Amino acid sequence: MIAYEHYTSFVRQASLLVWSALLLAVLGFAATIKAAPATNAEPFLARIYTNATGAILPYRLLPPKSYNSTRSYPVILYLHGAAARGNDNAEPLNWGPRLFLDDKLRDRHDFFLVVPQCPRGGGWAGASGLGFGAAGESASLKLAVELLTNSLSKEFNLDAKRRYATGVSMGGHGVWVLLGRRPGFFAAGIPVCAPGEPSAVTDKAVKVPVWVFHSDDDHLVPVRQAREMVDVWRKQGGSAKYSEYTGLKHSSWKKAYTESEMFDWLFAQKSR
Repeated sequence: MIAYEHYTSFVRQASLLVWSALLLAVLGFAATIKAAPATNAEPFLARIYTNATGAILPYRLLPPKSYNSTRSYPVILYLHGAAARGNDNAEPLNWGPRLFLDDKLRDRHDFFLVVPQCPRGGGWAGASGLGFGAAGESASLKLAVELLTNSLSKEFNLDAKRRYATGVSMGGHGVWVLLGRRPGFFAAGIPVCAPGEPSAVTDKAVKVPVWVFHSDDDHLVPVRQAREMVDVWRKQGGSAKYSEYTGLKHSSWKKAYTESEMFDWLFAQKSR
């Protein structure tokens, strides 16, 4: 009887060990599945910028395939839309930046891509107004500019005459804000499915060439806003290219960031 009790106890303990091992294996497998999406972001370096006052800005950095410190490189600042706000330092990659990973693009052009993330409930422009003249730069947008000038430009050899800004929706609005508030800082701007305020366009702002993208059936930002911005930009003597798609609604970025002609044009632009 005692031997039998020892035997059953042994079986119980062995069973527990087997089930524990299986459970750990399952949990490990589940953890692997959960972590898998991060491998898709490996080319983008996860970083956090902290300025002198302690303010922080999470961002992703896509460097050129082969960096040579003796060369200067263009840099693109990408501003995400409202759906990508938060603090995970990952969601913005799903709304355009991954399209910049195209091998043909990266083999043809060497560049840095900077993708900051503003917090949930925040934005790239101040609370007043939707246009770049009425709205000021948000704290996050100021940090993004600081990141380019105070941090990355010291770490890497970035070409100050080939800084570019692009953004989607709320981020495209941020591009208009930057062009209005910091004329000449960027060599070109690419607002995509973005709102703007034509009445606030200035003579200094239009000195920066832009290429605007929008879809004619955009249900969140009416296409007329893009058309009006392009029209006033041209009337005031600025260079404004415009591509209007059909049937993409508020997702014109899915096609805009695959246009090889646009990238050729972009990297040919230099600040005066």
